[in-house]
Amino acid sequence: MLRSQPYSWPCGGPLDASTTALVLIDMQHDFCGKGGYVDRMGYDISATRAPIKPLQRVLAAARAAGVRVIHTREGHRPSLADLPQNKRLRSTAIGTEIGQPGPCGRVLVRGEPGWELIDELRPLPSEDIIDKPGKGSFFATDLEHLLRTTGAGPRGHCVKTAASGCCSAASRRTCNHAAAHKMVTMQGGVFGAIASSDAVLQVLDAMPRARDSAPAAAPPPVVLLPPPPPRAISGMEAAGLVLLAFAAGAALGARLR
Repeated sequence: MLRSQPYSWPCGGPLDASTTALVLIDMQHDFCGKGGYVDRMGYDISATRAPIKPLQRVLAAARAAGVRVIHTREGHRPSLADLPQNKRLRSTAIGTEIGQPGPCGRVLVRGEPGWELIDELRPLPSEDIIDKPGKGSFFATDLEHLLRTTGAGPRGHCVKTAASGCCSAASRRTCNHAAAHKMVTMQGGVFGAIASSDAVLQVLDAMPRARDSAPAAAPPPVVLLPPPPPRAISGMEAAGLVLLAFAAGAALGARLR
């Protein structure tokens, strides 16, 4: 059980690696790197880089425990066909229009250097990456389906992020809408619970490792039943077979005509 505020989480019992996923939201150069989107807006990127070291520890522990790891990236098609007009206008108003060139390539455009995930939290080849056009990780993506089909659906998942006031909050709200577990304390726990990375590490370290688990039992052997003994066909059965063959032939002939 994770020691979190305002209550311990998850409510249904201890975390299990087979039903838990760690989702790292938008740890991209555009949000955490020099010359990226956030930096060009004039914000101090030390705030978005602060979670990197704790996340490295949590990520290593999650991988060791066999927890499924999923990364998300916010970005738009090079054509900007999926960029809503209001989002473009907001970015223009603050002087860093999405899609315009900059030190890290075109801002928040898929395939550009700024859109890539940072090296410190580089995904393993086996880890899934969710590309999303908006703030929420469930909107216009298959994240909910991925969580449900991998066993981490209604039980919930840990969320870590850089842009916590925006993408993370949007993801948790849509996560709640999608019937997954709530994660963040707001208004007395309405939106769930939060915990420090140290508390998360304690829970991950206590999880049984895959190598410590007993090997899965072999499935029972398939037993093939012997074929039934041959028997003679009665006269009535033979007549029925002839009648069926005649009817089938007549129907085929009618179709050919």
